[in-house]
Amino acid sequence: MMSAPKILIAVDIEGVAGVWRPEQVQAGNADYERARRWMTQEADAAIRGAFAGGAGAVLVNDSHGHFGNLLADELDPRAELIQGKPRQLGMMAGVDQGVDGVLMIGWHARAKTRGVLAHTSNSAAFARVWLGGLELGEVGLYAALAGEFDVPVLMASGCDVMADELRTLLPQATCAVVKWSEGARSGRSLSPASARDLIEAAARDAVQGLGSAGPRGCTPWRLPGASPTLRVQCQTPALADTFALWPGVQREDAETIVVACATVQDAVRSLNALSVMAIALR
Repeated sequence: MMSAPKILIAVDIEGVAGVWRPEQVQAGNADYERARRWMTQEADAAIRGAFAGGAGAVLVNDSHGHFGNLLADELDPRAELIQGKPRQLGMMAGVDQGVDGVLMIGWHARAKTRGVLAHTSNSAAFARVWLGGLELGEVGLYAALAGEFDVPVLMASGCDVMADELRTLLPQATCAVVKWSEGARSGRSLSPASARDLIEAAARDAVQGLGSAGPRGCTPWRLPGASPTLRVQCQTPALADTFALWPGVQREDAETIVVACATVQDAVRSLNALSVMAIALR
């Protein structure tokens, strides 16, 4: 086992225990303020688990919306916090800073599934996203980006639909299921306290297993094939019209565009740039 690994914890909110409704993930209301505290507490549990598992350093990436959700003064002071946007690596910012493994906390399933608050990057703009011919959600997109930096995803937490998605792509990664979907906005959940206990234990075990041989050993995940071409089904033809103004975008049909990319990083940056362009039609 490697000595004192450096761990990146990327934290989203839709997969946090007790979060079901859109208003809970949107800044500017009391429901969001409570949900961001649960998000912070789950992040803190993952930090404690990572250090208990042998981490020598921990970076925490605030990975939801405006990237300014986590309450910095309520996080374990041993960790460092990455916040704010824009940033080129988006939800995986920090993966280029010599980290040895990634923990995804509070992540959700891809668009067009029954996962809790399922979407891919921008629910108002993107209906479906493919990279290298595979339909992916944020878990797959950012696992591939981490893989490009030779960093494995060790563990993720969220709903059961997200966990199924993770197991399909990364069968060796640890899953901490904190809620079970009965639909996009309904289901059952662990209590926040029980979810924190589960996440702390899963993070500890995942970091302890880093670098080990055998079934617990995680390896970086890379897209099959040579070309990480980005393909996006837009929510409306009007959005495809807007995206097609970018010279690098090719129109496939009324709602679908294609962007030729040399790397996964290029594809993620392109997707995030399209997300910014979508604001023009709001």
